[in-house]
Amino acid sequence: MKNETTDITHTEPLKVLVLGATGATGRLIVSQALARGDDVTALVRSRDKAGDMSGAKVIVGDARDGSALREALAGRNAVISALGTPASPFREVTLLSSATRALVKAMKAEQVSRLIAVTGIGAGDSAGHGGLLFDKLIFPLLLRKVYADKNRQEDIVRDSGLDWVLVRPTVLNNKPGHGTVRALTDLSGYDGGTIARADVARFVLDQARAPEWLHGSPLITW
Repeated sequence: MKNETTDITHTEPLKVLVLGATGATGRLIVSQALARGDDVTALVRSRDKAGDMSGAKVIVGDARDGSALREALAGRNAVISALGTPASPFREVTLLSSATRALVKAMKAEQVSRLIAVTGIGAGDSAGHGGLLFDKLIFPLLLRKVYADKNRQEDIVRDSGLDWVLVRPTVLNNKPGHGTVRALTDLSGYDGGTIARADVARFVLDQARAPEWLHGSPLITW
């Protein structure tokens, strides 16, 4: 277990591409990065949906489109993927894995090596540690197909040859951040938890700069 408690000081700004920037967590990643003085590009599907992202460069395109990804990656030195997809117990989900596959190819073409991908509790070996309600009701009834694609996404990242970190937040909330999180890989005895999106954003931005969790898959929680 490691605790992530302080921001990392750097002499020059991060040049980061954020995918999933219009989601609730993605917006906080963008705003916190800008507050740190970072150079932010956001790839979004709709300019209207992006709303006010003053200070960020907004590029409209599909995250599965290699050409759009290469345009957005120009001049970047890191990528944070906070891509999400609506939960459905009926339809197959492929967005996360297909976008990640295209992203890895584009990153290699543009010689960008640092990738931080946000997945969630229930992915990989964190399955079964979400607590009774999550594991027995929410996951099997609503999230099974989404997490099948998150697992494919994680496999693509691990096999990418990039400098990657997979971040698995516990159940997200919109409360004020604590400023401190627990980052866990040994989940024995762990059974459910929650974390503020603001703390997730801070953690992933820290890892994009100097990832002590390089090639790791920490679960982060309060």
